[in-house]
Amino acid sequence: MSQLKKLAAAVAVALAAGSAQAQVSGGVVKIGVLNDMSSLYADIGGPGSVVAAKMAVEDFQKSSKAGLKVEVVSADHQNKPDVGSQIARQWYDTDGVDVIVDVPTSSVALAVSQVTREKGKALLNTGAATSDLTGKACSPNTIHWLYDTWMLANGTGSAIVKTGGDTWFFLTADYAFGHALERDTEAVVIKNGGKVLGKVRHPLNAQDFSSFLLQAQASKAKVIGLANAGGDTINSIKQAAEFGIVRGGQSLAGLLVFLSDVHGLGLEKAQGLIFTETWYWDMNDASRAWTKRFIAQTNGKYPTMDQAGVYSAVLNYLKAVEGAKTDDGTKVVEQLKKTGADDPLFGKGPIREDGRKIHNAYLFEVKKPSESKGPYDYYKLRATIPADQAFRPLKEGGCPLVK
Repeated sequence: MSQLKKLAAAVAVALAAGSAQAQVSGGVVKIGVLNDMSSLYADIGGPGSVVAAKMAVEDFQKSSKAGLKVEVVSADHQNKPDVGSQIARQWYDTDGVDVIVDVPTSSVALAVSQVTREKGKALLNTGAATSDLTGKACSPNTIHWLYDTWMLANGTGSAIVKTGGDTWFFLTADYAFGHALERDTEAVVIKNGGKVLGKVRHPLNAQDFSSFLLQAQASKAKVIGLANAGGDTINSIKQAAEFGIVRGGQSLAGLLVFLSDVHGLGLEKAQGLIFTETWYWDMNDASRAWTKRFIAQTNGKYPTMDQAGVYSAVLNYLKAVEGAKTDDGTKVVEQLKKTGADDPLFGKGPIREDGRKIHNAYLFEVKKPSESKGPYDYYKLRATIPADQAFRPLKEGGCPLVK
């Protein structure tokens, strides 16, 4: 009888332990980092986002008692919606991927969000900007983690108009992201009493901006709004300098600028640029400590806002899997919306029913070369935009999930 009692007790302990652990498909939580690994956005996310995701897994496993097995895989979507969708389907159907993170290029993100919804998985988007991800294209399986075109427009656009930049000309990347950023910024300019004198659209990953810049120059607009990103932003700013556009009295507004863009330009060309971001490596002790770990694995490359966002998203996702005791995508997203997010880089922040994660945004200006005190010391803070003002009000997005 004593042996039977011992066996029964052991079984009870095993059952209790099993019920406390997450029930994950295939015995492993598989995270897919999907982004541009080789083209104009590779420095923004690329391999650095994979490093950030693995750092999040490492930190989760240090503090978790769930004993989850976690694997990180990655792929290059080449900034093509069909390629991104194909990879997502294979990952979900064949390779056992539970969640996809990053996904810059808004057209790719919108396509992957739809596939994710069909498959009942999870998408944590840090890389794409279109505010439609929490608007008309919102999904119960997608969280828009980091920034969006509404935030960028209302942060940078309104600040510039209020300080006298009241006539604009847009230089816009001709795909979903550029269109959304132009649309949202134009609305802010007009709302604040400004005027849009013209706009021109350029192909993604353009090399020659001369004809577009000549049109912008001829418009006499006070501000040329760059509704593009990555290599396109770098090339348009470099060529604007060659045309003497800023020397001629017009200003450039970088509507989406990353640390890697400023580094690529150099402070001599980038100084004075005003833009909005949600994270910078030199914000506080926690961000500096994390950056020190990151650069040790990236040959000294400092992290962008996107890479920090990937770390935050993956860490909070794993906490939600542990809390929900499942890796079912729909249930994990529900858990994230219930608990909100909390991590060393962004602090605490709610996640709304439309999938929008909420946190502060910051208006930065690029330092003059004489103001920089060391490597990647590029930004000075002009204003903090509180979390409750940084993103589009819930009722204005048109998301069908909002009751």
